[in-house]
Amino acid sequence: MLKIDGLKVSYGGIEAVKGVTLKVPERKIVTLIGANGAGKSTTLRTIAGLVKPAAGRIHLQGEDITALSPDRIVSRGITLVPEGRRVFPDLSVLENLKIGAYLRNDKESIEEDLQWVYRLFPRLKERSWQAAGTLSGGEQQMLAVGRALMSRPKLMMLDEPSLGLAPLVVRDIFTIIQEINKQGVTILLVEQNANMALKIADLAYVLETGNITMTGTGAQLLADERVKEAYLGKHKA
Repeated sequence: MLKIDGLKVSYGGIEAVKGVTLKVPERKIVTLIGANGAGKSTTLRTIAGLVKPAAGRIHLQGEDITALSPDRIVSRGITLVPEGRRVFPDLSVLENLKIGAYLRNDKESIEEDLQWVYRLFPRLKERSWQAAGTLSGGEQQMLAVGRALMSRPKLMMLDEPSLGLAPLVVRDIFTIIQEINKQGVTILLVEQNANMALKIADLAYVLETGNITMTGTGAQLLADERVKEAYLGKHKA
């Protein structure tokens, strides 16, 4: 579905991504793990059109989307749940969700998708008129995911969805990610909690200082001694 070839991204002359090549098959969960500063978030932001690459191509279902604007990439079915959630704190839960559908004009289908989000996240329905800034961290993460779903994505990218959340909330978030995937949405996940990410991933890549150094199924990397030593020590469960 999504194919990246030789992606290079530079900031101020420093190469943050150094020729990344990867595939995200349709309806699968793919995770990208690595240390801070490895280039994971930059890769997602480049796919989303928020950062322009120095080299390389990005294809979605055969279409070259490398030079498209963020809005046009969303309209093609790719959405990003950013690190830190970034909800609109002074707007209500419902208003935040409707912002996710800003490119759509199919009112009946928008309402159907709103009810779908509420089924996935009953707490958001309970708090639909509450200001987003007054929600807990876990609820804000649910809202960020729900807002992304309102664009009706084919591919959802999540950047550190577990960051700053309690372990029980993290488990809930990962369960929801799997449920969204079961309902047909392809997932590309960047996550510091490599243990949780690899457990749910069909395919996984290790990114180190801007380069892909390992790839395999989630189970293969979960069992790899090098991955265990480098990334799993803090998150054994």
